[in-house]
Amino acid sequence: MTRTATTSPDATLGAGANRALLGAAGVAGLIVLWEALPRIGAARPAYLPPASEVAGALAGRLGSAAFWTAVGDTLAAWALGLAIAFAAAAVLGFLIGSAPRVRAFTTSTVEFLRPIPSVALIPLAILLYGTDIRSTLLLVVYAAFWQIYIQVLYGVADVDPVAEQTARCYGLGRLARIRYVVWPSALPYLMTGLRLGAAVALVLTVTAQLVIGSPGLGQEIAVARSSGAIVEVYALIVATGALGVLVNVGIRALERRALRWHSSVRGEVL
Repeated sequence: MTRTATTSPDATLGAGANRALLGAAGVAGLIVLWEALPRIGAARPAYLPPASEVAGALAGRLGSAAFWTAVGDTLAAWALGLAIAFAAAAVLGFLIGSAPRVRAFTTSTVEFLRPIPSVALIPLAILLYGTDIRSTLLLVVYAAFWQIYIQVLYGVADVDPVAEQTARCYGLGRLARIRYVVWPSALPYLMTGLRLGAAVALVLTVTAQLVIGSPGLGQEIAVARSSGAIVEVYALIVATGALGVLVNVGIRALERRALRWHSSVRGEVL
């Protein structure tokens, strides 16, 4: 027998507030520990400056136009690479996943290409495009594509066969079955892939800028490191982490909106 339990809105808000408080306490504890370690001599300030000095350097960066230009370059490369990967992975995932023979034909190729780390493609990207933004896009698209594509394949394979057969009996064509049967089943997987791909895309964007030297926060970190400005390096790393948090919050908000009909978002447990 299937039993349905519904979480009240007050309980959901209370759980969310508790998680936020615990998260804030964790961040505060990390900052206190970071400030204390160089102060008490447990770490050399030359390599681990106190959190207060890093915060001051970051505040100075926030007033710099060059900093926001670097943030814009990073976000532009990340968004463009993720958009290309999302479009390619969604289209190919639905087409190949809906054709079992084509999926079987391509499985070995996918399993060969997917484990190749994107950083291994850095020499190829430099050879093809130099320090141009296309080098960064090559790495970002490659890394994010597999995260989304594999999730779409899982989503298409998870379609209820009874629903599929019922749609066929009612005479729905291939496109109509994808629209009304496959798409609702695969959408949660697609959004999970987008969330995973967004995080990986940001990591690869900063890595490419750091190693290749294309404009962005990664390049700023490389310049600060080569100049021996350790405090600036830490400040830029903190800024990169904050950017990652904002990206994750934004993608989760998009996921909740796209899946507002889904039980996992509505707070219902079946």
